[in-house]
Amino acid sequence: MSLSESPAGLDRPARAVRAPWGIAMAMAFSALACGVLLGGLSAWFLGSVAFAGLSAAALTFNFHIPAALVRLLAIGRTAARYGERLAGHKAALQDQVARRVALFGAMAAAPGVRRAGWQFGDQARLADYIDDVEDIDYAKLRADLPAATLGVGLLVCLAATFAIAPLAMLPIAALLAAALLVGTRVAKAAAVAWERARALRREGAQSLGTAMASAVPLQAEAVWQPQCAAALGRFSAADRQVLVLRRHQAALDALMSLVGPVAGIGVIGAAWFSGLRAEGLLAPVFLAFAWVALAESIQGTSRILVAHLRRKAAAGELARWATDPSARRRAASRAPLRLAALDADGLQRRAPDGRPIGPPLALHFRAGRPTVLTGASGRGKTSLLKQIAGWIGTDVMRCGAAALDAPQRTAISGLCLHDAAILADTVRANLFAPEASDADIRQALDSVEMTDRIEEAGGLDGWIAQDMLSLGEAQRLNLARAWLSKMPLILLDEPTEHLDDTQGSRILERLIARLNDRIVVLSSHKALDIPNAIVVSLDPERAETD
Repeated sequence: MSLSESPAGLDRPARAVRAPWGIAMAMAFSALACGVLLGGLSAWFLGSVAFAGLSAAALTFNFHIPAALVRLLAIGRTAARYGERLAGHKAALQDQVARRVALFGAMAAAPGVRRAGWQFGDQARLADYIDDVEDIDYAKLRADLPAATLGVGLLVCLAATFAIAPLAMLPIAALLAAALLVGTRVAKAAAVAWERARALRREGAQSLGTAMASAVPLQAEAVWQPQCAAALGRFSAADRQVLVLRRHQAALDALMSLVGPVAGIGVIGAAWFSGLRAEGLLAPVFLAFAWVALAESIQGTSRILVAHLRRKAAAGELARWATDPSARRRAASRAPLRLAALDADGLQRRAPDGRPIGPPLALHFRAGRPTVLTGASGRGKTSLLKQIAGWIGTDVMRCGAAALDAPQRTAISGLCLHDAAILADTVRANLFAPEASDADIRQALDSVEMTDRIEEAGGLDGWIAQDMLSLGEAQRLNLARAWLSKMPLILLDEPTEHLDDTQGSRILERLIARLNDRIVVLSSHKALDIPNAIVVSLDPERAETD
Protein backbone atom coordinates (compact mmCIF):
# COMPACT_ATOMS: atom_id res chain seq x y z
CA MET A 1 0.00 0.00 0.00
CA SER A 2 1.30 3.43 -0.90
CA LEU A 3 0.83 6.37 1.38
CA SER A 4 1.07 8.73 -1.54
CA GLU A 5 -2.30 7.51 -2.80
CA SER A 6 -5.46 9.52 -2.39
CA PRO A 7 -7.10 9.56 1.04
CA ALA A 8 -9.59 6.98 -0.20
CA GLY A 9 -6.72 4.66 -0.97
CA LEU A 10 -5.65 4.79 2.66
CA ASP A 11 -9.05 3.49 3.74
CA ARG A 12 -9.23 0.57 1.34
CA PRO A 13 -9.53 -2.55 3.53
CA ALA A 14 -7.55 -5.69 2.96
CA ARG A 15 -9.38 -8.58 1.32
CA ALA A 16 -9.47 -10.56 4.54
CA VAL A 17 -11.34 -7.69 6.22
CA ARG A 18 -14.00 -7.19 3.56
CA ALA A 19 -16.33 -9.84 5.01
CA PRO A 20 -16.49 -8.26 8.51
CA TRP A 21 -17.00 -4.86 6.92
CA GLY A 22 -19.84 -6.31 4.85
CA ILE A 23 -21.46 -7.71 7.99
CA ALA A 24 -21.05 -4.36 9.76
CA MET A 25 -22.62 -2.56 6.81
CA ALA A 26 -25.55 -5.00 6.74
CA MET A 27 -26.07 -4.56 10.48
CA ALA A 28 -25.96 -0.78 10.12
CA PHE A 29 -28.63 -0.84 7.43
CA SER A 30 -30.72 -3.24 9.51
CA ALA A 31 -30.50 -0.98 12.57
CA LEU A 32 -31.57 2.04 10.54
CA ALA A 33 -34.42 0.18 8.85
CA CYS A 34 -35.69 -1.17 12.16
CA GLY A 35 -35.51 2.28 13.74
CA VAL A 36 -37.37 3.98 10.91
CA LEU A 37 -40.00 1.25 10.67
CA LEU A 38 -40.41 1.22 14.44
CA GLY A 39 -41.18 4.94 14.52
CA GLY A 40 -43.58 4.75 11.60
CA LEU A 41 -45.32 1.58 12.71
CA SER A 42 -45.76 2.83 16.28
CA ALA A 43 -47.53 5.96 15.05
CA TRP A 44 -49.60 3.96 12.57
CA PHE A 45 -50.56 1.48 15.29
CA LEU A 46 -51.69 4.21 17.69
CA GLY A 47 -53.67 5.91 14.93
CA SER A 48 -55.30 2.67 13.86
CA VAL A 49 -56.31 1.86 17.44
CA ALA A 50 -57.79 5.34 17.83
CA PHE A 51 -59.79 5.13 14.62
CA ALA A 52 -60.97 1.57 15.38
CA GLY A 53 -62.09 2.64 18.86
CA LEU A 54 -64.45 5.19 17.35
CA SER A 55 -66.35 2.60 15.35
CA ALA A 56 -67.66 -0.96 15.45
CA ALA A 57 -64.34 -2.08 13.99
CA ALA A 58 -63.02 -2.06 17.55
CA LEU A 59 -64.71 -5.41 18.07
CA THR A 60 -62.81 -7.04 15.23
CA PHE A 61 -59.55 -5.07 15.26
CA ASN A 62 -56.56 -7.42 15.63
CA PHE A 63 -53.91 -5.50 17.54
CA HIS A 64 -51.69 -8.52 18.23
CA ILE A 65 -49.85 -8.52 14.89
CA PRO A 66 -48.85 -4.83 14.83
CA ALA A 67 -47.99 -4.96 18.54
CA ALA A 68 -45.77 -7.99 17.91
CA LEU A 69 -44.13 -6.18 14.98
CA VAL A 70 -43.40 -3.17 17.19
CA ARG A 71 -41.67 -5.39 19.73
CA LEU A 72 -39.85 -7.28 16.99
CA LEU A 73 -38.56 -4.07 15.40
CA ALA A 74 -37.45 -2.72 18.79
CA ILE A 75 -35.54 -5.94 19.50
CA GLY A 76 -34.18 -5.98 15.96
CA ARG A 77 -32.93 -2.39 16.23
CA THR A 78 -31.13 -3.12 19.50
CA ALA A 79 -29.63 -6.37 18.22
CA ALA A 80 -28.55 -4.77 14.92
CA ARG A 81 -26.87 -1.88 16.73
CA TYR A 82 -24.89 -4.21 18.95
CA GLY A 83 -24.09 -6.39 15.95
CA GLU A 84 -22.92 -3.35 13.99
CA ARG A 85 -20.59 -2.34 16.80
CA LEU A 86 -19.17 -5.80 17.27
CA ALA A 87 -18.65 -6.47 13.56
CA GLY A 88 -17.52 -2.91 12.85
CA HIS A 89 -14.90 -2.81 15.59
CA LYS A 90 -13.68 -6.27 14.66
CA ALA A 91 -13.33 -5.18 11.03
CA ALA A 92 -11.66 -1.91 12.07
CA LEU A 93 -9.12 -3.71 14.24
CA GLN A 94 -8.33 -6.28 11.53
CA ASP A 95 -8.08 -3.53 8.97
CA GLN A 96 -5.89 -1.57 11.38
CA VAL A 97 -3.40 -4.44 11.63
CA ALA A 98 -3.09 -4.73 7.84
CA ARG A 99 -2.88 -0.97 7.37
CA ARG A 100 -0.31 -0.35 10.10
CA VAL A 101 1.96 -3.12 8.85
CA ALA A 102 1.98 -1.47 5.43
CA LEU A 103 2.24 1.98 6.97
CA PHE A 104 5.23 1.23 9.16
CA GLY A 105 6.83 -0.64 6.28
CA ALA A 106 6.50 2.43 4.10
CA MET A 107 7.80 4.63 6.90
CA ALA A 108 10.85 2.42 7.36
CA ALA A 109 11.70 2.93 3.71
CA ALA A 110 10.77 6.59 3.63
CA PRO A 111 13.47 9.24 3.31
CA GLY A 112 11.87 11.28 6.08
CA VAL A 113 12.69 8.51 8.56
CA ARG A 114 15.68 6.58 7.20
CA ARG A 115 17.64 9.67 6.22
CA ALA A 116 16.98 11.31 9.56
CA GLY A 117 18.77 8.49 11.34
CA TRP A 118 15.81 6.19 11.92
CA GLN A 119 14.47 8.27 14.73
CA PHE A 120 11.51 10.50 15.44
CA GLY A 121 13.56 13.46 16.52
CA ASP A 122 10.56 15.78 16.50
CA GLN A 123 8.24 14.77 19.33
CA ALA A 124 5.52 17.11 18.05
CA ARG A 125 5.48 15.31 14.71
CA LEU A 126 5.41 11.98 16.51
CA ALA A 127 2.36 13.05 18.54
CA ASP A 128 0.64 14.25 15.37
CA TYR A 129 1.55 11.01 13.63
CA ILE A 130 -0.11 8.90 16.33
CA ASP A 131 -3.29 10.99 16.12
CA ASP A 132 -3.27 10.82 12.32
CA VAL A 133 -3.00 7.02 12.30
CA GLU A 134 -5.99 6.81 14.65
CA ASP A 135 -8.01 9.15 12.42
CA ILE A 136 -7.29 6.91 9.43
CA ASP A 137 -7.92 3.68 11.31
CA TYR A 138 -11.39 4.61 12.54
CA ALA A 139 -12.56 6.82 9.67
CA LYS A 140 -14.65 4.01 8.23
CA LEU A 141 -16.58 3.60 11.47
CA ARG A 142 -16.95 7.33 12.08
CA ALA A 143 -17.64 8.52 8.55
CA ASP A 144 -18.24 5.86 5.92
CA LEU A 145 -20.77 3.60 7.64
CA PRO A 146 -22.95 6.43 9.03
CA ALA A 147 -22.80 8.31 5.71
CA ALA A 148 -23.84 5.23 3.71
CA THR A 149 -26.79 4.37 5.95
CA LEU A 150 -27.94 7.99 6.18
CA GLY A 151 -27.76 8.40 2.40
CA VAL A 152 -29.86 5.31 1.74
CA GLY A 153 -32.37 6.27 4.44
CA LEU A 154 -32.80 9.73 2.94
CA LEU A 155 -33.32 8.33 -0.55
CA VAL A 156 -35.98 5.85 0.64
CA CYS A 157 -37.87 8.46 2.64
CA LEU A 158 -37.71 10.98 -0.21
CA ALA A 159 -39.04 8.40 -2.65
CA ALA A 160 -41.88 7.46 -0.27
CA THR A 161 -42.70 11.13 0.27
CA PHE A 162 -42.82 11.78 -3.47
CA ALA A 163 -45.27 8.86 -3.85
CA ILE A 164 -47.52 9.54 -0.84
CA ALA A 165 -47.41 13.33 -0.32
CA PRO A 166 -45.65 15.07 -3.23
CA LEU A 167 -46.41 18.56 -1.93
CA ALA A 168 -44.27 17.84 1.13
CA MET A 169 -41.25 17.67 -1.15
CA LEU A 170 -41.22 21.48 -1.37
CA PRO A 171 -40.31 22.28 2.27
CA ILE A 172 -38.12 19.18 2.53
CA ALA A 173 -36.19 20.03 -0.63
CA ALA A 174 -35.79 23.66 0.46
CA LEU A 175 -34.48 22.61 3.87
CA LEU A 176 -32.09 20.03 2.41
CA ALA A 177 -30.78 22.59 -0.11
CA ALA A 178 -30.16 25.05 2.74
CA ALA A 179 -28.43 22.29 4.71
CA LEU A 180 -26.22 21.51 1.70
CA LEU A 181 -25.24 25.15 1.34
CA VAL A 182 -24.54 25.57 5.04
CA GLY A 183 -22.72 22.23 5.15
CA THR A 184 -20.42 23.29 2.31
CA ARG A 185 -19.52 26.50 4.09
CA VAL A 186 -19.12 24.74 7.41
CA ALA A 187 -16.82 22.17 5.78
CA LYS A 188 -14.53 24.91 4.46
CA ALA A 189 -14.46 26.83 7.72
CA ALA A 190 -14.02 23.65 9.77
CA ALA A 191 -11.11 22.52 7.58
CA VAL A 192 -9.33 25.83 8.17
CA ALA A 193 -10.00 25.67 11.92
CA TRP A 194 -8.74 22.10 12.15
CA GLU A 195 -5.55 22.88 10.22
CA ARG A 196 -4.87 25.89 12.44
CA ALA A 197 -5.47 23.81 15.55
CA ARG A 198 -3.03 21.16 14.31
CA ALA A 199 -0.39 23.78 13.50
CA LEU A 200 -0.77 25.50 16.88
CA ARG A 201 -0.54 22.21 18.77
CA ARG A 202 2.58 21.29 16.82
CA GLU A 203 4.17 24.65 17.57
CA GLY A 204 3.18 24.41 21.21
CA ALA A 205 4.60 20.90 21.61
CA GLN A 206 7.82 21.90 19.89
CA SER A 207 8.23 25.05 22.00
CA LEU A 208 7.40 23.22 25.22
CA GLY A 209 9.79 20.39 24.36
CA THR A 210 12.57 22.88 23.65
CA ALA A 211 11.91 24.64 26.93
CA MET A 212 11.84 21.38 28.91
CA ALA A 213 15.15 20.30 27.37
CA SER A 214 16.75 23.59 28.45
CA ALA A 215 15.02 24.02 31.79
CA VAL A 216 18.12 24.78 33.87
CA PRO A 217 19.71 27.44 31.62
CA LEU A 218 16.32 29.04 30.96
CA GLN A 219 15.66 29.28 34.70
CA ALA A 220 19.11 30.77 35.18
CA GLU A 221 18.27 33.42 32.59
CA ALA A 222 14.85 34.03 34.21
CA VAL A 223 13.04 33.24 30.97
CA TRP A 224 11.75 29.78 31.87
CA GLN A 225 8.28 30.98 32.87
CA PRO A 226 7.74 33.20 29.77
CA GLN A 227 8.87 30.39 27.47
CA CYS A 228 6.48 27.89 29.06
CA ALA A 229 3.66 30.44 29.07
CA ALA A 230 4.18 31.10 25.37
CA ALA A 231 4.16 27.37 24.60
CA LEU A 232 1.03 26.73 26.66
CA GLY A 233 -0.56 29.76 25.04
CA ARG A 234 -0.33 27.98 21.70
CA PHE A 235 -2.21 25.03 23.15
CA SER A 236 -4.90 27.42 24.39
CA ALA A 237 -5.08 28.98 20.93
CA ALA A 238 -5.45 25.49 19.46
CA ASP A 239 -8.32 24.80 21.86
CA ARG A 240 -9.97 28.02 20.70
CA GLN A 241 -9.73 26.81 17.12
CA VAL A 242 -11.34 23.52 18.17
CA LEU A 243 -14.08 25.58 19.83
CA VAL A 244 -14.62 27.35 16.50
CA LEU A 245 -14.94 23.94 14.89
CA ARG A 246 -17.48 22.86 17.49
CA ARG A 247 -19.53 26.00 16.90
CA HIS A 248 -19.64 25.27 13.20
CA GLN A 249 -20.79 21.74 14.05
CA ALA A 250 -23.48 23.12 16.37
CA ALA A 251 -24.78 25.43 13.64
CA LEU A 252 -25.05 22.53 11.19
CA ASP A 253 -26.63 20.28 13.83
CA ALA A 254 -29.22 22.93 14.64
CA LEU A 255 -30.22 23.13 10.99
CA MET A 256 -30.27 19.37 10.50
CA SER A 257 -32.41 18.91 13.61
CA LEU A 258 -35.22 20.66 11.74
CA VAL A 259 -35.33 18.04 8.97
CA GLY A 260 -37.32 15.45 10.94
CA PRO A 261 -40.03 17.77 12.33
CA VAL A 262 -40.34 19.79 9.10
CA ALA A 263 -40.60 16.61 7.00
CA GLY A 264 -43.10 15.02 9.39
CA ILE A 265 -45.34 18.07 9.61
CA GLY A 266 -44.97 18.64 5.88
CA VAL A 267 -46.08 15.09 5.02
CA ILE A 268 -49.17 15.22 7.27
CA GLY A 269 -50.02 18.74 6.12
CA ALA A 270 -49.66 17.82 2.45
CA ALA A 271 -51.84 14.73 2.94
CA TRP A 272 -54.51 16.78 4.72
CA PHE A 273 -54.36 19.44 2.00
CA SER A 274 -54.82 16.79 -0.68
CA GLY A 275 -58.08 15.67 0.97
CA LEU A 276 -57.05 12.60 2.97
CA ARG A 277 -59.02 12.07 6.17
CA ALA A 278 -59.44 9.41 8.87
CA GLU A 279 -57.94 6.08 7.76
CA GLY A 280 -56.49 7.78 4.69
CA LEU A 281 -54.05 9.61 6.96
CA LEU A 282 -52.55 6.42 8.41
CA ALA A 283 -49.98 5.97 5.62
CA PRO A 284 -48.84 9.65 5.78
CA VAL A 285 -48.62 9.38 9.57
CA PHE A 286 -46.47 6.27 9.16
CA LEU A 287 -44.15 8.19 6.80
CA ALA A 288 -44.11 11.32 8.97
CA PHE A 289 -42.91 9.42 12.03
CA ALA A 290 -40.43 7.51 9.88
CA TRP A 291 -38.90 10.91 9.05
CA VAL A 292 -38.81 11.73 12.76
CA ALA A 293 -37.02 8.44 13.46
CA LEU A 294 -34.54 9.12 10.65
CA ALA A 295 -33.79 12.52 12.21
CA GLU A 296 -31.68 10.75 14.86
CA SER A 297 -29.20 9.71 12.15
CA ILE A 298 -29.49 13.05 10.33
CA GLN A 299 -28.30 14.89 13.42
CA GLY A 300 -24.98 13.01 13.13
CA THR A 301 -24.14 14.83 9.89
CA SER A 302 -21.64 17.18 11.53
CA ARG A 303 -19.77 14.28 13.15
CA ILE A 304 -19.54 12.54 9.79
CA LEU A 305 -18.25 15.76 8.24
CA VAL A 306 -15.59 16.29 10.91
CA ALA A 307 -14.46 12.66 10.70
CA HIS A 308 -14.04 13.09 6.95
CA LEU A 309 -12.04 16.31 7.43
CA ARG A 310 -9.78 14.68 10.00
CA ARG A 311 -9.21 11.70 7.72
CA LYS A 312 -8.32 13.98 4.81
CA ALA A 313 -5.88 16.01 6.92
CA ALA A 314 -4.35 12.84 8.36
CA ALA A 315 -3.90 11.29 4.93
CA GLY A 316 -2.13 14.39 3.66
CA GLU A 317 0.21 14.45 6.65
CA LEU A 318 0.99 10.73 6.47
CA ALA A 319 1.84 11.11 2.79
CA ARG A 320 4.68 13.41 3.86
CA TRP A 321 6.06 10.75 6.20
CA ALA A 322 6.24 7.97 3.66
CA THR A 323 6.75 8.20 -0.06
CA ASP A 324 5.77 5.63 -2.65
CA PRO A 325 8.92 3.49 -3.21
CA SER A 326 8.08 3.18 -6.92
CA ALA A 327 7.95 6.99 -7.16
CA ARG A 328 11.38 7.19 -5.58
CA ARG A 329 12.69 4.63 -8.02
CA ARG A 330 11.21 6.61 -10.92
CA ALA A 331 12.84 9.78 -9.61
CA ALA A 332 16.14 7.96 -9.25
CA SER A 333 15.89 6.57 -12.79
CA ARG A 334 15.38 10.07 -14.16
CA ALA A 335 18.38 11.45 -12.30
CA PRO A 336 21.96 10.83 -13.50
CA LEU A 337 23.91 8.08 -11.80
CA ARG A 338 27.12 10.12 -11.95
CA LEU A 339 27.44 13.83 -11.33
CA ALA A 340 30.29 15.88 -12.73
CA ALA A 341 28.86 19.19 -11.55
CA LEU A 342 25.93 20.63 -9.63
CA ASP A 343 25.13 24.34 -9.73
CA ALA A 344 22.65 26.64 -8.02
CA ASP A 345 22.45 30.39 -8.70
CA GLY A 346 20.76 32.55 -6.11
CA LEU A 347 19.89 29.72 -3.73
CA GLN A 348 17.87 31.12 -0.83
CA ARG A 349 18.86 29.18 2.24
CA ARG A 350 15.99 28.10 4.48
CA ALA A 351 15.54 26.68 7.95
CA PRO A 352 13.58 23.42 8.42
CA ASP A 353 10.46 25.47 9.23
CA GLY A 354 10.79 27.43 5.95
CA ARG A 355 12.30 30.66 7.32
CA PRO A 356 14.84 32.31 5.00
CA ILE A 357 18.42 32.35 6.29
CA GLY A 358 20.84 35.02 5.11
CA PRO A 359 21.28 36.27 1.56
CA PRO A 360 21.03 33.98 -1.50
CA LEU A 361 24.11 31.98 -2.43
CA ALA A 362 25.66 30.95 -5.74
CA LEU A 363 26.91 27.39 -5.26
CA HIS A 364 29.02 25.39 -7.69
CA PHE A 365 29.96 21.83 -6.76
CA ARG A 366 32.44 19.74 -8.76
CA ALA A 367 33.32 16.04 -8.62
CA GLY A 368 36.88 15.58 -7.35
CA ARG A 369 36.88 18.97 -5.59
CA PRO A 370 35.27 18.72 -2.13
CA THR A 371 33.28 21.75 -0.98
CA VAL A 372 33.63 22.77 2.66
CA LEU A 373 30.86 24.86 4.22
CA THR A 374 32.32 26.79 7.14
CA GLY A 375 30.85 29.10 9.71
CA ALA A 376 30.13 29.47 13.36
CA SER A 377 27.51 27.33 15.05
CA GLY A 378 24.00 28.47 14.19
CA ARG A 379 24.85 29.69 10.68
CA GLY A 380 22.66 27.05 9.06
CA LYS A 381 25.32 24.66 7.74
CA THR A 382 23.28 21.54 8.47
CA SER A 383 20.13 23.12 7.05
CA LEU A 384 22.01 23.98 3.85
CA LEU A 385 23.18 20.38 3.51
CA LYS A 386 19.58 19.22 3.90
CA GLN A 387 18.49 21.77 1.31
CA ILE A 388 21.11 20.55 -1.15
CA ALA A 389 19.90 16.98 -0.53
CA GLY A 390 16.30 18.00 -1.18
CA TRP A 391 15.03 17.56 2.35
CA ILE A 392 14.14 21.24 2.72
CA GLY A 393 12.50 23.45 0.11
CA THR A 394 11.67 22.91 -3.53
CA ASP A 395 14.81 24.36 -5.12
CA VAL A 396 15.95 23.24 -8.55
CA MET A 397 19.67 22.80 -9.23
CA ARG A 398 21.42 22.26 -12.54
CA CYS A 399 23.56 19.35 -13.68
CA GLY A 400 24.82 20.59 -17.01
CA ALA A 401 21.73 21.17 -19.12
CA ALA A 402 19.54 18.99 -16.90
CA ALA A 403 17.54 20.33 -13.95
CA LEU A 404 17.37 18.36 -10.70
CA ASP A 405 14.44 19.07 -8.40
CA ALA A 406 14.37 18.23 -4.70
CA PRO A 407 13.02 14.64 -5.03
CA GLN A 408 15.58 13.83 -7.73
CA ARG A 409 18.45 15.10 -5.58
CA THR A 410 17.09 13.14 -2.64
CA ALA A 411 17.21 9.95 -4.72
CA ILE A 412 20.91 10.39 -5.56
CA SER A 413 22.29 11.88 -2.34
CA GLY A 414 23.70 10.34 0.79
CA LEU A 415 23.53 12.63 3.83
CA CYS A 416 25.43 11.65 6.96
CA LEU A 417 24.36 13.79 9.89
CA HIS A 418 26.83 14.01 12.75
CA ASP A 419 24.14 13.04 15.28
CA ALA A 420 22.64 10.16 13.30
CA ALA A 421 21.22 7.46 15.54
CA ILE A 422 22.59 3.97 15.99
CA LEU A 423 19.97 1.27 15.56
CA ALA A 424 19.49 -1.42 18.16
CA ASP A 425 20.48 -3.99 15.55
CA THR A 426 23.48 -5.72 14.05
CA VAL A 427 26.56 -3.87 12.83
CA ARG A 428 25.75 -4.99 9.30
CA ALA A 429 22.22 -3.50 9.49
CA ASN A 430 23.59 -0.24 10.90
CA LEU A 431 25.76 0.37 7.85
CA PHE A 432 22.74 0.68 5.50
CA ALA A 433 24.53 -1.22 2.75
CA PRO A 434 22.65 -4.53 2.29
CA GLU A 435 24.37 -5.26 -1.03
CA ALA A 436 27.91 -4.74 0.29
CA SER A 437 30.10 -7.80 0.68
CA ASP A 438 31.83 -8.68 3.94
CA ALA A 439 35.14 -7.63 2.40
CA ASP A 440 33.76 -4.20 1.49
CA ILE A 441 32.30 -3.75 4.97
CA ARG A 442 35.56 -4.71 6.65
CA GLN A 443 37.45 -2.31 4.39
CA ALA A 444 35.08 0.48 5.41
CA LEU A 445 35.51 -0.33 9.09
CA ASP A 446 39.30 -0.40 8.67
CA SER A 447 39.22 3.00 7.00
CA VAL A 448 37.37 4.56 9.96
CA GLU A 449 39.47 2.65 12.52
CA MET A 450 36.56 0.68 13.95
CA THR A 451 37.64 -2.89 13.25
CA ASP A 452 38.84 -3.71 16.76
CA ARG A 453 35.75 -2.20 18.39
CA ILE A 454 33.40 -4.11 16.09
CA GLU A 455 35.22 -7.37 16.78
CA GLU A 456 34.71 -6.73 20.50
CA ALA A 457 31.00 -6.30 19.80
CA GLY A 458 30.79 -9.70 18.07
CA GLY A 459 31.73 -8.94 14.47
CA LEU A 460 29.49 -7.85 11.62
CA ASP A 461 26.53 -9.74 13.05
CA GLY A 462 27.11 -8.51 16.57
CA TRP A 463 24.30 -6.59 18.24
CA ILE A 464 24.90 -2.92 19.06
CA ALA A 465 22.81 -0.05 20.39
CA GLN A 466 23.16 3.69 20.89
CA ASP A 467 24.33 3.45 24.48
CA MET A 468 26.97 0.83 23.66
CA LEU A 469 29.08 3.24 21.59
CA SER A 470 30.81 6.45 22.51
CA LEU A 471 30.10 9.59 20.51
CA GLY A 472 33.36 9.15 18.61
CA GLU A 473 32.61 5.51 17.82
CA ALA A 474 29.12 6.38 16.61
CA GLN A 475 30.59 9.11 14.42
CA ARG A 476 33.13 6.73 12.87
CA LEU A 477 30.40 4.17 12.18
CA ASN A 478 28.45 6.99 10.52
CA LEU A 479 31.44 7.76 8.29
CA ALA A 480 31.62 4.06 7.37
CA ARG A 481 28.10 4.47 5.98
CA ALA A 482 29.40 7.25 3.72
CA TRP A 483 32.31 5.02 2.66
CA LEU A 484 29.91 2.28 1.54
CA SER A 485 27.41 4.62 -0.11
CA LYS A 486 26.96 4.33 -3.89
CA MET A 487 25.36 7.77 -4.22
CA PRO A 488 26.98 10.32 -6.55
CA LEU A 489 26.28 13.17 -4.11
CA ILE A 490 27.72 12.73 -0.60
CA LEU A 491 26.97 15.28 2.12
CA LEU A 492 28.89 15.08 5.40
CA ASP A 493 27.71 17.06 8.40
CA GLU A 494 30.63 17.85 10.76
CA PRO A 495 32.49 14.66 9.81
CA THR A 496 35.27 15.14 12.39
CA GLU A 497 32.93 15.97 15.27
CA HIS A 498 33.75 13.98 18.46
CA LEU A 499 37.11 12.90 16.95
CA ASP A 500 40.51 14.24 17.95
CA ASP A 501 42.25 16.31 15.28
CA THR A 502 44.81 13.68 14.30
CA GLN A 503 42.37 10.79 13.99
CA GLY A 504 39.76 12.98 12.28
CA SER A 505 42.30 14.12 9.67
CA ARG A 506 43.42 10.55 8.95
CA ILE A 507 39.89 9.20 8.50
CA LEU A 508 38.71 12.19 6.46
CA GLU A 509 41.71 11.95 4.14
CA ARG A 510 40.93 8.29 3.39
CA LEU A 511 37.23 9.03 2.88
CA ILE A 512 37.88 11.93 0.49
CA ALA A 513 40.24 9.74 -1.53
CA ARG A 514 37.60 7.02 -1.67
CA LEU A 515 34.99 9.51 -2.94
CA ASN A 516 37.24 11.34 -5.40
CA ASP A 517 34.86 10.60 -8.31
CA ARG A 518 31.79 12.01 -6.49
CA ILE A 519 30.53 15.41 -5.49
CA VAL A 520 31.36 15.78 -1.80
CA VAL A 521 30.08 18.61 0.38
CA LEU A 522 31.18 18.91 4.01
CA SER A 523 30.21 21.25 6.82
CA SER A 524 32.55 22.23 9.62
CA HIS A 525 32.91 24.95 12.21
CA LYS A 526 36.67 24.41 12.33
CA ALA A 527 39.35 24.48 9.65
CA LEU A 528 39.81 21.28 7.61
CA ASP A 529 43.03 20.61 5.73
CA ILE A 530 41.65 19.19 2.47
CA PRO A 531 43.73 19.69 -0.67
CA ASN A 532 42.03 21.27 -3.70
CA ALA A 533 38.90 22.04 -1.66
CA ILE A 534 36.38 24.79 -2.36
CA VAL A 535 35.64 26.69 0.84
CA VAL A 536 32.31 28.49 1.22
CA SER A 537 31.93 30.67 4.31
CA LEU A 538 28.45 31.15 5.72
CA ASP A 539 29.61 33.89 8.11
CA PRO A 540 28.07 37.18 6.91
CA GLU A 541 31.29 39.13 7.41
CA ARG A 542 33.37 36.78 5.23
CA ALA A 543 33.17 36.23 1.48
CA GLU A 544 33.28 32.95 -0.39
CA THR A 545 36.84 31.79 -1.05
CA ASP A 546 38.39 29.19 -3.27
